[in-house]
Amino acid sequence: MKKFRLVALLASLVLVIAACGSDDGDGTSTTAGGDTTATTTSDTVDLNQGSDLTFHMVTHSDDGTFWSVVKKGMEDACTAVGVNCVWSPSFNDPSKQVSDIEAAIAAGSNGIGVSLASPEAVVPAATAAVAAGIPVVTLNSGVNDYQSIGAITHIGQTETAAGNGAGLRFNSLGATKVLCAQQEQGNVGLEERCQGAVETFTGAGGVVTQFVGPDANPEEQINTILAALQADPDINAVFGVGPIVAFRAVEACSQAGRECFIGGVDNSEDVTAAIENGEINFTIDQQQYLQGYATIITLYLNNTNLNTLGGGFPILTGPGFVDTDNIAEIKALVAAGTR
Repeated sequence: MKKFRLVALLASLVLVIAACGSDDGDGTSTTAGGDTTATTTSDTVDLNQGSDLTFHMVTHSDDGTFWSVVKKGMEDACTAVGVNCVWSPSFNDPSKQVSDIEAAIAAGSNGIGVSLASPEAVVPAATAAVAAGIPVVTLNSGVNDYQSIGAITHIGQTETAAGNGAGLRFNSLGATKVLCAQQEQGNVGLEERCQGAVETFTGAGGVVTQFVGPDANPEEQINTILAALQADPDINAVFGVGPIVAFRAVEACSQAGRECFIGGVDNSEDVTAAIENGEINFTIDQQQYLQGYATIITLYLNNTNLNTLGGGFPILTGPGFVDTDNIAEIKALVAAGTR
């Protein structure tokens, strides 16, 4: 029976990767094993297999467009293999993320997926989980630290490589000076995206990096980008290192009366529409659905078959690029909540 479930699991994983791997408040949620119905804060999930395993996903996430796709990936994987899952967002509060990891350890979690956007604060708690004998996978943020804490693997994209790709894209577009607009302070992944662009962009004005306000404050983001454009007439490109800030750069450039090349990171319905009508030139796709889905599958296989996916190396979900060449295919998947 276990062999049959393993074969079925691997088949389902192949199907999901084929579908998603094209070119490129507290809010906890719990699913229950067996043929019962699992409830979350916003969704209902039916489980078709039984298991007494419980996995925790403890990240720096919010309720925005990016993390809702990671959460859906987690939920779909939990349904596929019939495990219990707890979703614990910290809304970029490292102290809450630490307490949620400690709570998962105390609950006897069978595996924890953790993001390390604030490694100095969160790494000790993640290390404590490994020391307690709990398998850990880092996702989204943590490629620089997963090995040191003893995690099975890291699932995500290499942020510097993503930034490198953005710099090259801006070169081909003919940009001469780029504003790298960050929506979070202290997030090492966002800093690496900007630094990656610095490494490859060859325009005469280079890349300037600035915190432009959080995604939750649209007016602050628009006005800060607008002020940067007005203060420096040489800026003719904006690299928004998230989907929302890139979309808001469209409005800021419009208010400034400036034609800008705009690139972003990740997808949303607003971003795909803006790519379709030529307002955004590209977005980097790290396929975050896979970050949620593959984390659960990795933890499940480690528990049930002692597998260690990745062979000690990270499992990359990006970067890929979405632009006018493939937007028609990606748009429907974004609307479905899986891209």
